[in-house]
Amino acid sequence: MRQRLQWGAVLFVVWLGLTLSLHPQELIAGLLICGAIVWLAVPAAQGHRPWNLWGLIRYLPVFLKNLILANMDVARRVLDPTLPINPGIIRIQTDLREPHQRLLLANSITLTPGTVTLDLDGDDLYVHWIDVASRDPVRAGEVIKGELERAIKRI
Repeated sequence: MRQRLQWGAVLFVVWLGLTLSLHPQELIAGLLICGAIVWLAVPAAQGHRPWNLWGLIRYLPVFLKNLILANMDVARRVLDPTLPINPGIIRIQTDLREPHQRLLLANSITLTPGTVTLDLDGDDLYVHWIDVASRDPVRAGEVIKGELERAIKRI
């Protein structure tokens, strides 16, 4: 019950931020929609360890930092054609055990410019990388997923 209230509160704050309105109709609509989402979504997580809301909030700055750095790297490569591009597909392993954590890692890698997760097969992720810095799976994994994976473990 506590987790439902936390998720409902977070969703309602997002609703308020998106609508930028305190009109009673919008507040009621937001409460109804957020309540329906929580009611439908939270039971689906039964059988899995629930997400740690505060871990998710702490993950967002880590993801945004990686997103900004990757954007700057790709933009630099586009604007300076002398910079090397060495594309390739790398297999990296993840230590994450929960399916929703692995999915979040795969999506985070894909959303980061310069990398695309092609396949998630058990503990292995196959990633297309714009500039392969290392063919060693451990080293490549640290570069691609290191900080993200550590942050996702807290969720």
